[in-house]
Amino acid sequence: MESHTASVARSCFYQLRQLRSIQRPLTTDARRTLVTAFVANRVDYCNAVLYGTSTSVTRRLQMILNSAARMVVGFGKYGHITPVLRDILHWLPITARIQFKIAALTYDCVRGTGPVYLKQAILPVSESSRRSLLSAGRGDLFVLRANTSIGQRSFSIAAPVVWNALPPDLRPPLNSRRQFRSKLKTHLFRQAYNTA
Repeated sequence: MESHTASVARSCFYQLRQLRSIQRPLTTDARRTLVTAFVANRVDYCNAVLYGTSTSVTRRLQMILNSAARMVVGFGKYGHITPVLRDILHWLPITARIQFKIAALTYDCVRGTGPVYLKQAILPVSESSRRSLLSAGRGDLFVLRANTSIGQRSFSIAAPVVWNALPPDLRPPLNSRRQFRSKLKTHLFRQAYNTA
């Protein structure tokens, strides 16, 4: 994953250099739109595969988001960027973005709208041999066992772990996809920045 992350970092920093050359006449909203289109989308693309990777991989991607945030608001190179990410831009940190992607994919699979190969990788506890457990009534997913660290990063294990960690009020089947994603972002935002 380090070579993939290095490639994403090169591409994103190139885009940021290009955007810096035209940033002066742009409004903050225009800079934010451009950064979202050219940088944040590259960081988010297929980021679910980064679940459980080393902190050096996620740190490199977080550096990209920090640089993008500095460019959007015109913040200095050495200023503390967390308040900008949290209070002005409302961006999730990289680890929370990865959890968001996995939870969103899992929601689609639970609702039956996700890709077939992913739906087959997860199993609700209510459909397993343990359907009499309390977790079956909560809508938990059955967590498989893996003997290796790479196995623990697979969707069939990562999805149930992330899904089961969500609060129960996020998981009702009556939530629309939009409602779920909105509540999920709020939950992960509060968790990432320790806000009430």
